[in-house]
Amino acid sequence: MRRTRLSDVPCPIARSLDEVGEWWSLLILRDAMLGLTRFDEFQRSIGLATNMLTRRLQALVEAGLLEKRPYRDRPLRHGYHLTGKGRDFLPVLIAMADWGSRWLPPGGAFRIVDRDTGRPVEPVLIDRTTGETLRPERLRPEFTIPAKTTWAKDETE
Repeated sequence: MRRTRLSDVPCPIARSLDEVGEWWSLLILRDAMLGLTRFDEFQRSIGLATNMLTRRLQALVEAGLLEKRPYRDRPLRHGYHLTGKGRDFLPVLIAMADWGSRWLPPGGAFRIVDRDTGRPVEPVLIDRTTGETLRPERLRPEFTIPAKTTWAKDETE
């Protein structure tokens, strides 16, 4: 089956999905945010077959979300560490966790807490410029480049 590429679509949501939309990738990024770095740690956490995990880690490295760093010489072993681009993905994961906790049972199985105080965190999106809470009724998308008539292309092209 051919995968449709979304990298040339003007919508940033579509392009983001092209970069990290595979659900295993989201779980790898979640675990990297929690401090996991080694192949065996990722494999134990998410239970993905080693060949699939190898492909997903490589894709995240190629996308610039993770970087490989050697942690042992003999035999050579690498850890996978978040890049700045990868760390900037944290708000997406927090928003997904918040949404999932509220709308997908079992509720309360997971929560985000402040590391220092231990208090639960209630995530909210704000406008970086004004500091105001973003509310759907006040938002509209506005493309800054002309939309293409055909957005997606096959990976095999």
